[in-house]
Amino acid sequence: MEELLQAMRAIAEPTRIRILALCAHSELTVSEIVQILGQSQPRVSRHLRLMVEAGVLQRYQEGTWAWYRLVSRSALVTGKARYSDRVASLAEELIDLIPDDDPVVSRDLERLDNVRRERERQAAEFFASNAEDWDRLRALHVDEAEVDAAVLKAFGDRAINRLLDIGTGTGTVLALLGRNAGSAIGVDLSPQMLSLARTLIDREKLTHCQVRQADMYQLPFDAASFDAASLHMVLHYAEDPVAVLREAARVLAPNGRLVVVDFAPHNVEELRARHAHRWPGIDDKLMQDWFLEAGLEGEPVEKLEGGALTVCLWKAVRPEQAENNHPASVIAGNT
Repeated sequence: MEELLQAMRAIAEPTRIRILALCAHSELTVSEIVQILGQSQPRVSRHLRLMVEAGVLQRYQEGTWAWYRLVSRSALVTGKARYSDRVASLAEELIDLIPDDDPVVSRDLERLDNVRRERERQAAEFFASNAEDWDRLRALHVDEAEVDAAVLKAFGDRAINRLLDIGTGTGTVLALLGRNAGSAIGVDLSPQMLSLARTLIDREKLTHCQVRQADMYQLPFDAASFDAASLHMVLHYAEDPVAVLREAARVLAPNGRLVVVDFAPHNVEELRARHAHRWPGIDDKLMQDWFLEAGLEGEPVEKLEGGALTVCLWKAVRPEQAENNHPASVIAGNT
């Protein structure tokens, strides 16, 4: 009862209801909320603190930035933080009761659209400045639509409740698989990539998807938190691929599936010299050995040929009775 009363007290204020409505539509920083509401930062920060303490908003730190989003029943929870289903239900039901044509809320959402357009502008500038390199790389392998279709097929034989995209980059896998998932989260170390991914999530209106800054060697999630995970064009950057796969296996639930998309062995030296690839493609036997070391059961590889680079899709499953010889604290580097 006290939990619900605290949540209601935290919400029952005009500015906080406006903040709740905004954070139901998009992840926002303090400065973005200040810009939309036209109120002082100390006042907005106080509202946010009370709402986080009451469990109606989630707060995530990303470098010097803090991001806020509505707590929802489908939201994924990191680390030891726990959010009440009752409070999440209360917040979601209240959002549904706020009329879209309310003049104050309508004005806030218009200003939110301005924030989103600025994000789009910054994303467009980034893509324009890197277009030449990306176009050259795409020309080396099969069309991305063919790769996307293969990824969808790899996950298509089972329902996805909780998806993790490791090394999410611009968020393309979240956009591809997010509509078929109960909830999804992408992690990446790069703030710039996370900004691009947020822009894509907003554009596709995938409010049940989110992104977080995290290291693929130290995922901030409890064991068995996800039933599906992906590593899309990520493993060729890893100094220790087995450690990455072990960490992915740790957060997978029993019978959870991992899909790895990467290149077969190649001689395109530009990828190592110009794009910092650590591995010049990955041999199928080597990948199967890595799966075995990580405690995963590998499945036959699928190869997509059509250029100097062959794209491979490897699927692996965490066994039902997998022995966990790698405690979370060790895998996460907290020794």
